[in-house]
Amino acid sequence: MATKALNKKTIDKKVSDMTVRELKKLIKDTVLEVIDPDYGLELRPEVEEELRESMKGKEKGISLETVIKE
Repeated sequence: MATKALNKKTIDKKVSDMTVRELKKLIKDTVLEVIDPDYGLELRPEVEEELRESMKGKEKGISLETVIKE
């Protein structure tokens, strides 16, 4: 399974032609992608800014006192 974080040069390489460092990176990136399919992806700056703006003024959660009262 080729990972999103790998470049074309690494994907086309045979394992026998890889350095130990390249092989370790391939294994690490593959495991991380299985755990998190969005691994290696980045948000566009405008999307990141929209998320930050949408979080302003939002409550951080329900206080313990509120939960106990309900």
